[in-house]
Amino acid sequence: MSRRILITGASVAGTTAAWWLLQYGFDVDVVERTASFRDGGQNVDVRGNARAVLRKMGLEDQAFARSTHERGTDWVSAANGVIARFEAGDADADNGPTAELEIRRGDLARILYDAVKERATFHFDDSIAAITQDADGVDITFASGRTRRYDTVVVAEGVGSHTRELVFPGENTPRWMDLTIAYFSIPAQPGDSPYARQYNTVDGRGATLKPALDGKLGAYVGIQKKPEGENDWPVDRQRAFIAAQFANDGWEFPRILAAMQDADDFYFDVLRQVHMERWSEGRLVLTGDAAWSPTPLSGIGTSLAIVGAYVLAGELAQAAAPVAAFVAYERVMRPFVEKGQDLPKFVVRMLWPHSEIGLTLLHGALRVAATPLVRKVINNGFARDTGSMDLPEYGQRQRAR
Repeated sequence: MSRRILITGASVAGTTAAWWLLQYGFDVDVVERTASFRDGGQNVDVRGNARAVLRKMGLEDQAFARSTHERGTDWVSAANGVIARFEAGDADADNGPTAELEIRRGDLARILYDAVKERATFHFDDSIAAITQDADGVDITFASGRTRRYDTVVVAEGVGSHTRELVFPGENTPRWMDLTIAYFSIPAQPGDSPYARQYNTVDGRGATLKPALDGKLGAYVGIQKKPEGENDWPVDRQRAFIAAQFANDGWEFPRILAAMQDADDFYFDVLRQVHMERWSEGRLVLTGDAAWSPTPLSGIGTSLAIVGAYVLAGELAQAAAPVAAFVAYERVMRPFVEKGQDLPKFVVRMLWPHSEIGLTLLHGALRVAATPLVRKVINNGFARDTGSMDLPEYGQRQRAR
């Protein structure tokens, strides 16, 4: 296998892939469109096999050191009374709303980035503008005007990946989850709970406040509705939209909306899954959200990104040619991805009710959630099976040929 690889995207999937490819002796460049490394961001779960991969990398302890220490998830009333509690230490918790390892996306990505930044070459504030490939390599023209030839290109961008559309135009068939969410950080206050607090009101509206670090909470404010192109709006319009939807609500919304106006990590998304019939074309391959975004509703997106990057690098290290590696990578990952994406949309509608009757029914169901059977049903509605895949062993001392 030839040695020069370009990764586009410097978040969790890209930095994990870089770490393993470097371990196997490849030369790695990483290009990232943002001007600098992105810290902060929403809380993410690291579950099952992804924890095993971090352990192999010697990074699991660092991740736990930056854990948010979220103790579980509470559904709460307008007065913050607890309707139902899901403890992080429950037997079924690793498939529930709170994983044992909860960490901010940027903190996890920073740990991975710090582990590779001295060994890989990073190019920030740049992106791929054009791609031409032949049987022997891939010629890249960057937006900056640079050009370079690579043996393989790994696309580890987000759900709206620009590079994916360059190479696979129109091939993504998104599955819209009918949930529009804004994510951002707000200042913590004395008395904030160590549990995540999920609050719902009518018209499909609700929010979650999650413990974070550094004197902050993670705020997730959402509306269960059909998409109407909101993901393409300018950021100012997206902020105004969220503010207008919740302007007359109580609970913690006055505090949340006030902090939103100045939040420097505001991120808005209309949730949709990425569904691709193939993840590779010649010497270019997709991984992470660019290949299969399951959306944050699955509770397994970050875990899939870590495991997918590990499998891709391992297959590249042991294959005679990229095409063979990509076939093996897809054979291993696709069943795991399909389970991760198997989230019924009625679960979203049920958990974000539109009427007072729906809200009463939700609260009634949650009040009996302490019973093992109901708890297991709700847990399984949040996170797909994270232990269903036998994690391949590739051998860290293996080197690219």
